Amino acid sequence: MTSPSALRERAEVEAARLPPLLARAEHLAGTVLLGEHGRRRAGQGDDFWQYRPAQPGDSRRMIDHRRSARGDQQFVREREWQIAQSVMLWVDQGASMRFASGDTLPSKADRARLLALALSILLIQGGERVGLTGSALPPRRGRDQILRLTEAFSHDDPTDYAPPEHRAMIPHARAVFLSDFLGDLGEVERALTKAADRGVRGVLLQVLDPAEESFPFQGRTIFESVGGTLRHETLKAGDLRDRYKARLAARRDRLAALCRVTGWRLSQHHTGDSAQSALLWLYRALDGGTA
Repeated sequence: MTSPSALRERAEVEAARLPPLLARAEHLAGTVLLGEHGRRRAGQGDDFWQYRPAQPGDSRRMIDHRRSARGDQQFVREREWQIAQSVMLWVDQGASMRFASGDTLPSKADRARLLALALSILLIQGGERVGLTGSALPPRRGRDQILRLTEAFSHDDPTDYAPPEHRAMIPHARAVFLSDFLGDLGEVERALTKAADRGVRGVLLQVLDPAEESFPFQGRTIFESVGGTLRHETLKAGDLRDRYKARLAARRDRLAALCRVTGWRLSQHHTGDSAQSALLWLYRALDGGTA
């Protein structure tokens, strides 16, 4: 079995490949002062949460006699519901996410990773367990987990559009998916349906480059996917604008309808906009609040 010190050392060595990402994520998280996280509730678990006055129906085994001995009222010792404290992330690592329309803009992948890591820092600081969908990195707490997440976000997927990972969904947990969602929406539907069947609720954040929203192209233009598998040349790019925007809107409507059916929430974020506002929305949306 790997010792905690050896695991930490290995995680730090691996995470050293992306120190700027971790530093930027910690700075971004530090700008969002949200206080204590509000999703804690009573249930099955190991960690003490709170004492509450005993109520009719509570068994005698539930009474905490040491606390009750301080006064005339009996108290029950409640534990934290650990399952509800698990948040699973999926960050699209596909080649399409590495697109940026200008030198002054971050790539979609860079922004998605920054938001996911900053959100993880906030959640872990609030006592949450955070991990990745699938079985590679189960939800955990602590600084070491932040380092593991940093390392995990350093790996690119060679495919143009990576499908969402939906294995090992923890029942009744929460999930966050960050992607441009320009690939096969059937895979997204499959992931959210499976999640809903296990009582998992969460949020989708569609991350787009401003050019993907406005389609500012004119004249002769060659469109090529980042992964190089798709290519289209046209002499009149401007003539495609209305059709492109209609298809993008239809894709967004389909995502919104899927979220309504499965109980998830959807928002969009452009890489030219404030990362802080997107992080605030993600954090509040996990609690069902508004941003």
